[in-house]
Amino acid sequence: MSCDEIEALRLGLMNVLGTEDPAVRKHAEAELGDELSGPLQALTIAETLAEIERHLDAALVDLEAELAETPSDDPEFNYLRGRVVAVRDAERAVHRLTTQTESVLEGLGEAHHMLHETFPIEE
Repeated sequence: MSCDEIEALRLGLMNVLGTEDPAVRKHAEAELGDELSGPLQALTIAETLAEIERHLDAALVDLEAELAETPSDDPEFNYLRGRVVAVRDAERAVHRLTTQTESVLEGLGEAHHMLHETFPIEE
């Protein structure tokens, strides 16, 4: 068992950032193997932060359901709990990234308007 959600998230973020690293992608896809379906697969091909947030949330719901169905004496129980914590943390990090990016976009819009107010274009 591996932390599939984090690996899928890495691939999605690589898409958003335009990072081309075929070796990393091939390794991650091989590690995901048969788990590459549903929200995880959607996460690996996401092209926007909004898509990443949506698919990561869906993957977290699936992971939490898996944890809920796992008996507490199962050897994998604590690892699943750790994965839930890690994915929740990743979800918060992606949300912060989205919020910060939106703030940069808003700031650029304000700077644009300020430039037009300071240096009006006469037609």
